[in-house]
Amino acid sequence: MTPEEVLAARDRLVPDVVAGGLRVLFCGINPGLMSAATGHHFARPGNRFWPVLHLSGFTPRQLKPAEQEELLSYGLGITNVVARASARADEISDEEFREGGRLLTAKVELLRPKWLAVVGITAYRTAFGEKKAVVGPQERTIGETRVWVLPNPSGLNAHWTAQTMAEEYARLRAVSETGGPGPEAGG
Repeated sequence: MTPEEVLAARDRLVPDVVAGGLRVLFCGINPGLMSAATGHHFARPGNRFWPVLHLSGFTPRQLKPAEQEELLSYGLGITNVVARASARADEISDEEFREGGRLLTAKVELLRPKWLAVVGITAYRTAFGEKKAVVGPQERTIGETRVWVLPNPSGLNAHWTAQTMAEEYARLRAVSETGGPGPEAGG
């Protein structure tokens, strides 16, 4: 893929990988240009989503972005807070994030996953007006769907290593497999 083809993907949409009743619906901030150019989520080389998903035990092997549909067989899916692609998340306005939060809420109400996992604390805080939110399970629910904020797997997020991210993702995996604590635990 040429740099021109990647740049031409600005503002494109990447289709969600979703189904009703998922165990975990992962929610990225917004697609990057490589994801928009390929049509695959978390496609930029250096993004740690796919390795971390495997290291945390969500998938039995490391999937490639082109294999994203396989997630559905594990009860997993992917969407984004903001649908349009950009080179960087800081190109998305606070209003776009808030509107994305409203649209995401409607999507979650329709699809009813057990868990919504937002991968990016700043995006979560802005989209849902939760300025003091921290990584981990949230008090907020959307219908019966629990919410967990995970670290952003972007290679630019130097605060988290692949291993420390995998540990946080594994906390969610363990709870999602057992029903875990929460207002609708086991139900």
